[in-house]
Amino acid sequence: MSVPDGMLDGMSSRTISPALVGRAGEISRLRSAFASVREGAPAAVLVGGEAGVGKSRLIREFTAAERGAGARVLIGGCLELGADGLPFAPFTAVLRDLVRELGTEKIAELLAGRAIRELARLLPELGEPPSGGDQGEARARLFEQVLVLLEHLAERSPVILVVEDAHWADRSSRDLLAFLIRNQRALDDVFIVVTYRSDDLHRTHPLRPLIAELDRIEWVERLDLPRLTRREAGEFASRVLGGPLDAVQTDRLYRRTEGNPLFLETLLTSHAREGGDLPDTLRDLLLISVDRLPEESQEVLRVASAGGERVGHALLAAVSGLSPDELIRVLRPAVTANTLLTEADDYVFRHALIREAVHEDLLPGEHGRLHDRFARAIAARPSLVPPDRAQIEMAHHWYAAHNVTWALITAWQAAAEARRALAHAERLTLVARVLELWYQVPDAAERISADHAQVLEEAVKAAYDAGEVERGIALATAALKELDPAAEPVRVALLLDLRAGFNHQLGRDNAADLKRALELVPAGLAPAARTQILVSMACHGGRHRPDDRAEAEEALTLARQVGDSASEANALLSLAATLSDPGGMALRDSEAMNLVAQARSIASGANAYKTILHVAINESHLLEGAGEHEAAAEVARQGVARAEDYGLFRTSGTFLAINLAEPLMALGRWDEAVEVLEHARELSPPPINQATLDVVAGLIAADRGDAAAAARWAAASRAVLQTAGFKDQHHLPLAELEIDAAIAAGDGSAALAATADALGRYDLAGCLTRYAWPVLLSGARACLLALGQAAARRDDALGDSAAALLDRLRPVASELRTYGPVQQACQLTFTALVRQAQRVPGQPVPDGLRAAWDAAADAWSAVRQPHPEAWALTAAGAATSEADRDGAATRLRRAATLAAGLGAAPLSDQIARLSHRVLRPVGDRASADPAGGPAHGAPAPGGSAVSPAAPLGLTARELEVLELVAAGRSNREIAAELFISAKTASVHVSNILAKLGVGSRGEAAATAYRLGLFEPAPASSA
Repeated sequence: MSVPDGMLDGMSSRTISPALVGRAGEISRLRSAFASVREGAPAAVLVGGEAGVGKSRLIREFTAAERGAGARVLIGGCLELGADGLPFAPFTAVLRDLVRELGTEKIAELLAGRAIRELARLLPELGEPPSGGDQGEARARLFEQVLVLLEHLAERSPVILVVEDAHWADRSSRDLLAFLIRNQRALDDVFIVVTYRSDDLHRTHPLRPLIAELDRIEWVERLDLPRLTRREAGEFASRVLGGPLDAVQTDRLYRRTEGNPLFLETLLTSHAREGGDLPDTLRDLLLISVDRLPEESQEVLRVASAGGERVGHALLAAVSGLSPDELIRVLRPAVTANTLLTEADDYVFRHALIREAVHEDLLPGEHGRLHDRFARAIAARPSLVPPDRAQIEMAHHWYAAHNVTWALITAWQAAAEARRALAHAERLTLVARVLELWYQVPDAAERISADHAQVLEEAVKAAYDAGEVERGIALATAALKELDPAAEPVRVALLLDLRAGFNHQLGRDNAADLKRALELVPAGLAPAARTQILVSMACHGGRHRPDDRAEAEEALTLARQVGDSASEANALLSLAATLSDPGGMALRDSEAMNLVAQARSIASGANAYKTILHVAINESHLLEGAGEHEAAAEVARQGVARAEDYGLFRTSGTFLAINLAEPLMALGRWDEAVEVLEHARELSPPPINQATLDVVAGLIAADRGDAAAAARWAAASRAVLQTAGFKDQHHLPLAELEIDAAIAAGDGSAALAATADALGRYDLAGCLTRYAWPVLLSGARACLLALGQAAARRDDALGDSAAALLDRLRPVASELRTYGPVQQACQLTFTALVRQAQRVPGQPVPDGLRAAWDAAADAWSAVRQPHPEAWALTAAGAATSEADRDGAATRLRRAATLAAGLGAAPLSDQIARLSHRVLRPVGDRASADPAGGPAHGAPAPGGSAVSPAAPLGLTARELEVLELVAAGRSNREIAAELFISAKTASVHVSNILAKLGVGSRGEAAATAYRLGLFEPAPASSA
């Protein structure tokens, strides 16, 4: 059904956004179902979702692509015209569009004899419908002629019939739709798609039984369109606005809209994005279902809207003044209409914005009065709300009721509850409210038994736990202005210590604050406070300071004297850190790891949750540096889970997310690593954590060949780190990424420039070797790339620059020591790269080059890092091929297996090019190589079995289905061979397309062969 320009201006029940986000899987399922129709099988898809979730946008995206490929798209929409709609409305719309496009004569040519007159019952333009006769027979003839028309249209080109908004369909339209779907076996090349609002299907809705009936048909598939995730909502906002939205605004929008695209877009393009009132058009849409309810139900909904996101039955009865039974009776229409949902003993509005719209409709006096009634009801009976929520709920309602005295008192009491519940962000909000109301309550200090400075101190601690770094610095500075160091040195010292911690998180200099704090608490004054400050100095007082060990030992002694287990454990961790420098790693049986084990035991025994997380951060960091990737990942994963339990995921948790993503990246589990990174970024981590998350994401993007993404991540990280003080673990990985991004882009000159910049900025020989070696490797790769490009282009200047830069890298590498197997692998790889750079094109392979690359490959295999191993094997294969084709085949087969399993497209392409140049293709699927090399996916020396399909997320059954798809089988043939239904086969194919990120069965087959998952069918011989 076409819509003239302008009809959808403002708000429409079916506004279509230009941004389509998070629907790749659904598009793939539609394409797969249509593909099965093209192969001769019937298929229909029922697309359900709430209003505004993007059903029409999804259909438009799908049909636009298929129309461009030659399909005829017929779209008819149902109209909201009372209880049972306009008869045959969607089919009348389809016919009208066909007449407009083809003309009446063309349609008459498609139908024999009087058949077109049957269709005139739907569209008068087609002539005079037959009169008289049995109405049932006439209806049957009409249905049959619609079927025939679709059949004839499909003889010319595939047909996609879309019936939109079926929740408004009249009985006749529902019957005709059911008839067509049931008879699809007779309709070759006709695909039927039906959309409906799932939130409108109340318990007695006439479409519900039809949906259930159609779902039992073998070739009918249900597709429920969910709301966007928080991550997808952020991407959607960026697309709508043309640029990124900051994390705080994204969080606020997501909470309000709950991921509904229509609501998101409406708020994004209005003043409501900043938290203002809802636009009138959106409010009207949201209140449609409310306005249809009886007045008494609407009245109780207004009361419930003041109760918050969810309100208990007993509490709502108390506030509304209704008995429990009366409340059930009055709310039943709202529940039946899906406006209000029931969850256990609570009521929840179907969407948060519906509650917001109802609440905004309250009159000013009504608003305050309702919140006052909620506060008094909870104060009288705290059991009306969940345990430990009474003070927090009262604080909210007293504040909304503008009772400043009780709002202040209950906010302070609620902050204490939030602290016990580890609800750090909520605690900060509540303490900030106390500060906001302080000067409005004359006797505030007496009311809460705390002075203004104490409230500020509590706010600083809450900000620290909540990860609100800049805010914490401002609060600490304000508190320090109210305290006299001479009178209260310990309070001042502890505030300085906290402010130093905030600045450490921002990468800023904090030495002055820590030094002053330690001066204010000399030995003997306050051992517990001095211990805390000493631990801070040892942990983040600077890099490689000679005093670190002495301060850690003093802190350990004092902690044991005062019985402070948390500080004792932290001091042990500080000692372990001093022992791990300058390599930035520790082996399992080392003294450093023994100290970490002691710290873990002490912290766990004392249930010191912050220290437990600090132990996990240090232990996973040291294990990863030693190449113990699996162990590091497990420690970090457990730490992430604990951080979430303790409410510290935004701070310690995102740090641990970095420590989890790094070993996953090393192990080649890139998709897992990306999921960890994306989840952490959603929570608005502190800037330094954010920058490091960006670097890891960029390194993975570079290895996958996505140069643009790698460059974006590098720029985002640089924007943060350029104002931060230098730290090896932050700045050197960024330097590595900037070089790798240029290499991924194939820009030798830019890669050289990034390498030279790193050498100019940092004294790599004096840095932690763990972070210096990767920069040297990337720099050597940049030189090798530039040398190759210089030779190809006969660019002597570029070649000279590359050679000169390599000469600068070599002495740095000779000075740099190696600690542990990973750094040894780096050193071996650097040596091989230098040898490779010395090779003269066209000349025999230099002696020792193959051995150098083999040594590097073995070293990477030993630490289970498949990407550098595959890269080294590829280079070894290239260095071997001139003299030993079988040896080259062995190495390249192993490299191909690893690269395919990783999804490292650039490396896979390089292997394929090399193989075609000097060998037979190595991507085929053979049981064993004649030279004795490993089969594709079989264990190789020093490695483990790697299935290329495993990292793609394909199940064993999906792999079977993919093999048959690659062999050209239809869904029906797949179903017969695997003894499953065609519908199940279709679902498997949809899932496969989504996981492979492709849009058709042909692309899936090509991907399977490229990755070497199956052996291509042999070519037929004459």
